[in-house]
Amino acid sequence: MSDPRQTQSYLRSLFARRGIAPQHRYGQNFLIDLNLHELIVKTAEVGPDDVVLEIGPGAGALTARLAVRAAAVVAVEIDPLLAALTAETVAGMPNVRVLNVDALASKSKLNPDVLDNVRAGLAVAPGRRLKLVANLPYHIATPIVTNLLVHPELCPSRLVITIQLELAERMRAQPQQEAYGALSILVQALADCEIVRTLPPTVFWPRPKVDSAIVLIVPQPEKRAAITDIPWFHQVVRQVFLHRRKNLRRVLYSLWRDRTTKPEIDALLESLGLTGLIRAEAMNVEEFLALTMKLGEQLQPGSEPGPEPQTDQDSFGNNLTPR
Repeated sequence: MSDPRQTQSYLRSLFARRGIAPQHRYGQNFLIDLNLHELIVKTAEVGPDDVVLEIGPGAGALTARLAVRAAAVVAVEIDPLLAALTAETVAGMPNVRVLNVDALASKSKLNPDVLDNVRAGLAVAPGRRLKLVANLPYHIATPIVTNLLVHPELCPSRLVITIQLELAERMRAQPQQEAYGALSILVQALADCEIVRTLPPTVFWPRPKVDSAIVLIVPQPEKRAAITDIPWFHQVVRQVFLHRRKNLRRVLYSLWRDRTTKPEIDALLESLGLTGLIRAEAMNVEEFLALTMKLGEQLQPGSEPGPEPQTDQDSFGNNLTPR
């Protein structure tokens, strides 16, 4: 195992020897404050029953810390040069698999190879649970978090992520605030969310141009159980917020005019105590939950996204070698 204490000077020297430069297109900003690595691991409460998904491991500093505590770690790195560095850092740690792939198959779908490796790790022993622990590249943070939260079988028990502060504030925003949107509703409807620490650019190399935050998201089973159809809820919230400043009556009718009428929309909104003039940006989480349930009953949706298909699992335990 290589030295995981990856300070700025260590990384600069390592990259210079390998002829590597941080890639802006991959959102590569490496966390160089070692105390923050420990804070992330501590916040994640990683233990021997946990399978940890890490996206964007960089050179493997956080990966190594996770591996000594977790049952298994699936580290996903799109950059082949950094994937090789991560593999070197965790060499001799057989409970780590390094995948040199894009974590996303598309904006609305996680890479099936990533999901298969997570499933395999969870299947090794009963009682294992998934956690996402990652310094997420800014440009993929929203689809990663969203797709995991709504996943029918692989929603993590805990997400501890380093993301752009602006995005963290969107997750916690309230109605009528500028940051409030579909992500705010989705996160708050399914989980509890808190900003653990605000981070200045100086704790990263290269330094980003914005502040960041360590965020803790804890999905709540009772919240999830209260939503009878999570994909439908996600679909409605996302589509309605594409027209956040238009009145709700107009938006609902324009979206589903082939399956409902204006009088039916008026009656639905009246039954919820909502005026058709209300806009999405003024509605709270509870109102959206009630709206999507009633709307689903009225429209009887049958074409919304369903569960990801299951695939055969291979073993993922102590005899695995990283790849």
